[in-house]
Amino acid sequence: MPVASDVEEPTTDADAAGEGLPINEVFYSLQGEGTLAGVPSVFVRTSGCNLRCWFCDSYHTSWEPTGAWRDVDSIVEEVQSHEQANHIVLTGGEPLIHEESVELLERLAAEGYHTTVETNGTIYRDAPIDLASISPKLASSTPTSERDPKGEGEWEEKHEQNRIDMDALSQMVDAYETQLKFVVTDESDLPEITDLVDRVREATATTVADDDVLLMPEGMTREQLDGTRSEVAELAMEYGYRYTPRLHVDLWNDAPGT
Repeated sequence: MPVASDVEEPTTDADAAGEGLPINEVFYSLQGEGTLAGVPSVFVRTSGCNLRCWFCDSYHTSWEPTGAWRDVDSIVEEVQSHEQANHIVLTGGEPLIHEESVELLERLAAEGYHTTVETNGTIYRDAPIDLASISPKLASSTPTSERDPKGEGEWEEKHEQNRIDMDALSQMVDAYETQLKFVVTDESDLPEITDLVDRVREATATTVADDDVLLMPEGMTREQLDGTRSEVAELAMEYGYRYTPRLHVDLWNDAPGT
């Protein structure tokens, strides 16, 4: 199972690891994906990731991780400044590479917030999580030399080896209310999705319904989604899974802080 030492630390103004969590941004918006799409939420985005999807929509938390190290108190204080929000989304990067994410989630739970954690499902943490939004990474996410945004291809082998951890994934599904959210590039992804869903069902005591399996079109801009959303919607109907939009892209395109 990957651990925090497997990832490069995000750079900061001091260019050194600090105490607390490396935070890329905190912002208030609408949840754009999954079963809670449309719900006003505060997003806490950590920096750093143990994988490198070629289509990552938060490039500066993965390929070039940046952020400021902040203590949990200051993060909670900023969250509380958005008085109209009851839902918090802890996202990344991969937030669960950081042990301090558990402390943050405990503090948020004590304050009465509903917490969603957006994770790739390769790291399990025992924490108060109301919804684990797990996005297992498919073979189509691997940054081959042709798709590597840096053009170097040095992450291809590591990403491919680490993108699925069935032990962590099944433990998370049994521990939390979950949604399995797959980024779909085209129809060729569906055999791997159905196989992985079957493996999860075999490995867990929890019932994983088709409604818990979400297909989301790949695309970081409206123009890109125009080329994928209809096909993915048709695939959801064909396979009996749930379609999820990327509402924030539909509303605000690729604007930061959305």
